[in-house]
Amino acid sequence: MPLLSTRHHAIIPATILAIALTACGGPSATHLFDGQSLEGWEHVGKGGFTIEDGALKTVGGMGLLWHTLEKLGDTTIRIVYRGERPNSNAGVFIRIPEKPKDPWFPVHFGYEVQIQDESDKLHRTGSLYSLSTAETFPPSPDGWNTMEITLAGQTTTVTVNGTQVNVFEGSQSVPPRVKWFEPRRGPRPDAGYIGLQNHDKESTVWFREVSVLR
Repeated sequence: MPLLSTRHHAIIPATILAIALTACGGPSATHLFDGQSLEGWEHVGKGGFTIEDGALKTVGGMGLLWHTLEKLGDTTIRIVYRGERPNSNAGVFIRIPEKPKDPWFPVHFGYEVQIQDESDKLHRTGSLYSLSTAETFPPSPDGWNTMEITLAGQTTTVTVNGTQVNVFEGSQSVPPRVKWFEPRRGPRPDAGYIGLQNHDKESTVWFREVSVLR
């Protein structure tokens, strides 16, 4: 079972946030994490996630917290996260074709949008891990970074703190696979489950928002 703590502070309800966005003429946000529970999520693998001050916090690993309620395609996923250090390691998995039985399934059959603010282009925040580069990492002033992942058919577009850093076409050529833990090459589905990675005991990352813009 995932780890769960009881430390909570005041959380703005997801419905209020969605109404505010709609009133401003933007898309409404459906929050997949409610700031208080792991309802709609399941964990596989080592470690887990606690809830601390309204945010998911990675604990140990390697593990995967995946959202069970629906497959996502042709939409934008918004993640607001903060790493304990610039090299704190985590990831957002997309296009997972079926229920993952272990944390390696989405590595090889989905895509990992990497979170590691200080790394090379193929492995830093916004890259599709070892497949497609993130050209830059634009930091935020307060350490909380906003990543938006837009799925449109086989096109994946990633922005970080308002700057587009990566566009990946499912049919484009990719670097050869050189290490056993790198993802298997090949096509992924247009829609799939999403998940968050807790990578290792040395890496701590907080996620205070996981939402879908509709």
